[in-house]
Amino acid sequence: MLILAADTSLPIFSVALLRDAALIGAVALEGRSSRNEKLLPAVDWLLTESGVDRHEIDLFAVTRGPGSFTGVRIGLATIQGLALALGKPICAMSTHEAIALGEGNGGSTLPHLERIAVIDDAGRGEFYVSLFEGHREIEPPHLAKSADRDAAVQSVVLAVDVADFLQHGNVAAACARRTREIVAENAVDRYADVTPIYVRLAEAEVKLQQKNG
Repeated sequence: MLILAADTSLPIFSVALLRDAALIGAVALEGRSSRNEKLLPAVDWLLTESGVDRHEIDLFAVTRGPGSFTGVRIGLATIQGLALALGKPICAMSTHEAIALGEGNGGSTLPHLERIAVIDDAGRGEFYVSLFEGHREIEPPHLAKSADRDAAVQSVVLAVDVADFLQHGNVAAACARRTREIVAENAVDRYADVTPIYVRLAEAEVKLQQKNG
């Protein structure tokens, strides 16, 4: 099976191509303000350099956030467009699930640990936090203050900081590996939801509510 995966929810966006268990190629680029201009060219470059025609892709995978609101929308819209044009299915998951569970298929022991927390800076003194145990999500992404984040860290075997992960890992590759596992479990239908995981309102919406409230 050939899987093309993308993550645009984070400051460094990524695209990866996985054939069965083998990573064919992956790319990661800074994209805070340029994901829209870079994503499709990155996909095309990866396919060309890998000698793969896009029609060979069996399944598309994409992260839903949390992260950059604009980035999440760009990734979901782009991957949905490609999948629709090629008549291929989509497997969509939280960015945290890709990080926590997708790395295991690449040789890490993360999924075999008792409990894992994934933590990302959400700004405004808050954090996005998810918890995983027994190779499944037990608490979906939610907002937490510093005290709650610290409590989550103390309750797990391993806490993964997303910013640190970006320095050595490729989120799209992790997403592709997790997708392969989901396919093996015949659970792709459970990952058909492509609704963005925003967790909280965008800054503009908060200001509008404050103005109207």
